[in-house]
Amino acid sequence: MSVDKSKDYKQQLKDEIIQLKKEKDAVILAHYYQQGEIQDVADFIGDSLALAQIARKLKEKTIVLCGVHFMGETAKILCPDKTVLIPDINAGCSLADSCDPVEFKKFIEDNPGHTVISYVNTSADIKAMTDVVVTSSNAKNIVDQFPEDEKIIFGPDKNLGNYINSITGRKMLLWNGACHVHEQFSVDKLIELKKQYPDAEVLAHPECKKPLLLLADVVGSTAALLKHSIESDCKQFIVATESGILHEMKKSSPEKEFIPLPGEDSTCGCNDCNFMKLNTLEKLRDCLKNGYPEIEVDVDIALKAVKPIERMLEMSK
Repeated sequence: MSVDKSKDYKQQLKDEIIQLKKEKDAVILAHYYQQGEIQDVADFIGDSLALAQIARKLKEKTIVLCGVHFMGETAKILCPDKTVLIPDINAGCSLADSCDPVEFKKFIEDNPGHTVISYVNTSADIKAMTDVVVTSSNAKNIVDQFPEDEKIIFGPDKNLGNYINSITGRKMLLWNGACHVHEQFSVDKLIELKKQYPDAEVLAHPECKKPLLLLADVVGSTAALLKHSIESDCKQFIVATESGILHEMKKSSPEKEFIPLPGEDSTCGCNDCNFMKLNTLEKLRDCLKNGYPEIEVDVDIALKAVKPIERMLEMSK
């Protein structure tokens, strides 16, 4: 009988990770966009809001954040006394990179009298300039809590900002940033898939462009799309967000079919975040074993950045 060596090796890695986690008093947090095998060994999986809410309640002395760099920073800001590790220090974020702190500071100065709302997909430096942080899960709820005539700067995601403006009637001033994954989703390929799967519901993340959102049946955060896929009576879904979420969707609803929407130039039938996929089981095992790469945040920046994050968590209750 043939032996699947790769399967044996992955199981060995998972066993090592579980053992090291106990030895190091560590907890693993994973974003929905991580590889399925990483989600399977995580103690908690969730979107950015859920991971932030979980992080500040943890008792373990070490947090391993399987996601991208800004998520590790958020965990460190909320838990300054804990060690925060990330499997690959190069797991960045195109959206966070689209908002340079020097340029954003000038943007704020050039538009005085505005409340600054920043998406969580930003660096600690940007959060330190912010009045309140939001995620795609709570952005509308938090914006709605400000007076209708409040002058607001929203950054860095122009697509999310445009979507919030469209459903609230606001005229927030938007920073011109975007996520490279959600920007690349193809409207033409969505139209083709809708013809191929006429009974399928289209689930789209609000970081997508407006023309695509207009074709969606449900627009929401990663967690919201997952929740809808579980609760809906529909049996087929076309999914317009990073393909990592399909792992949990399929686990939660194995009897349903999930079709990933490709990007404009995609040849693999999906649209992955290359940064999210930098984290692997091997790197997760190694960071637990070696205690690095470790996320560090300047103390002065962290003291400023924690305030808008805490305000978000308070306003999200």
